[in-house]
Amino acid sequence: MNAPLFIVGAGGFGREVFSIIRALHGSSSMPRIDGFFDDHPSAADLKNLEALGSRIVGSIDDLVRRTEPFSAVLAVGSAVDREAIADLLAHSPVTYPVLVHPQATIGCDIHLSEGVVVAAGSRLSTNIQVGIHVQIDQNAAIGHDCDLGDFSRLNPQACVSGDVTIGRRALIGANAIVLQGLKVGNDAIVGAGAVVTHPVDPAVTVMGVPARREKPLPPDGSLRNPHR
Repeated sequence: MNAPLFIVGAGGFGREVFSIIRALHGSSSMPRIDGFFDDHPSAADLKNLEALGSRIVGSIDDLVRRTEPFSAVLAVGSAVDREAIADLLAHSPVTYPVLVHPQATIGCDIHLSEGVVVAAGSRLSTNIQVGIHVQIDQNAAIGHDCDLGDFSRLNPQACVSGDVTIGRRALIGANAIVLQGLKVGNDAIVGAGAVVTHPVDPAVTVMGVPARREKPLPPDGSLRNPHR
């Protein structure tokens, strides 16, 4: 890359992205990563970046104001925030690389859109469409003929069976399983360890085995305990 490369988001996933870029270029030849952009880095974030030999170089607004071409990876876990940042940069001279860790397995006829990040150990089988700025974390597995919507995310060891549709901004939690042929709606959340056996409506959270819609807390915020 000739243009400066920045990572947006200085938290844990941002540092994972840093490691993916390093792995892509070989540990003995560190690529030029020109720094991180983050609005509110914590003291721990700053310390961790220093240990990596990197630093915060500005806020999101600073990045939006850039007029020279640059590349960026949106390493922000929240799909809503990730999309909002992409919207802010819509008229910027930015390109979004696709990052696939060398230890990921990519099968035949896989379409990865701009900004996709695929972490180590992930496995994508065949005939898969992955939308923009999707994050596929470590050891996630995606079966044949799946469609992952823009800004969706699979947490570590999530497993999506064949012919599954994951909606825009949907989140599949760590160790969760979505069975064959199902659809998870836009903005839905599948909790960690859940097993999805029926379609998931948009903007709902499901948890458990089998996965069921999470009930909201009572208006007074009290716990759901009949003996309380």
